[in-house]
Amino acid sequence: MQAVFLTAPGQFSAREVPDPELRATTDVLLRTQAVGVCGSDLHYYRTGRIGSQVLTSPWIMGHECTAVVEQVGSAVSGLARGDRVAVDPLIACGRCDQCRSGRVNTCREQHFLGCPGQQQGCMCELLVMPASCCFKVPERLSVGAAVMVEPLAIALHAQRLLGDVKGKAVGILGAGPIGLCVLGALQIAGAASSVVTDRLAYRLDMARALNASSTHHVERSEVVKEILAQHPSGLDAVFDCSGEQAALDQSVQLLTPGGTLVMVGIPEVDRVAFDISLLRRKEISIRNVRRQNDCTADAVEVLASGALDLEPLITHDFALSESQAAFDTVASYRDGVQKALIRFD
Repeated sequence: MQAVFLTAPGQFSAREVPDPELRATTDVLLRTQAVGVCGSDLHYYRTGRIGSQVLTSPWIMGHECTAVVEQVGSAVSGLARGDRVAVDPLIACGRCDQCRSGRVNTCREQHFLGCPGQQQGCMCELLVMPASCCFKVPERLSVGAAVMVEPLAIALHAQRLLGDVKGKAVGILGAGPIGLCVLGALQIAGAASSVVTDRLAYRLDMARALNASSTHHVERSEVVKEILAQHPSGLDAVFDCSGEQAALDQSVQLLTPGGTLVMVGIPEVDRVAFDISLLRRKEISIRNVRRQNDCTADAVEVLASGALDLEPLITHDFALSESQAAFDTVASYRDGVQKALIRFD
């Protein structure tokens, strides 16, 4: 089969590799239909690392994918050849203290698709996954929408970490694909108002199309001043989806006393800083988001029901042979890109 390896930061190489085989009776062999280029993939593409996860040898990237079942293990039920599935990219051990307590997203022995040293990713024609990671999607859900299941699951998890948002004013800093998924999740959960910031005008246009209450361009206006003029008491919660220090600083300024900062974006640096005096005086809570926990089936249901349409976020399509161009386009925010897909058809 064909697979694309990240061989060094900024460099991909296509290779012919042996087809994978089922390793366990609970495994499923999948034929990949499409892979989304995620912001976390870009960390490896730009710098070769995320924290302690370092690219030390060629590795297959990609973790947002939809696929068709080719073969199922003898112990698999509920899935059959020809079924379309969305894939949860996290393979949990099921044995550690975190798994036993219902926190599979912080499994101590987890293997994650596309994470160097853990699990080869899905930028390849065939893929083997545990059946428990495969979620059937209805035929009415397009390939593109099925790829968006994974980022929406993260957004649903982020919203649930915060809790009830009904009647609350929330902010989303960073209107990339994850930020817009968070916006959608918060609206479904009943947030009273949602303000969105970004440095790219076309992303703010998409936020307005998804019914953001207001949008603010971080390089053309004083966003903190603008938002606090609309919300003098401050925002009840802010979801940072950028991972940038400037956005974290803005978050603390925007939050009402007793508010919550939910950190969804992954910083490229090892350390970030806070104005501890302001953080303490406001008694701000901070929640970190680690992937998602038991939200994939709900994400499928949300998209299949039509409650949220994320199809417009998909702005670019590439073939597997164009993986380098796909990552270059997303990394440079070129050509109005929001979400780029690598398609296998």
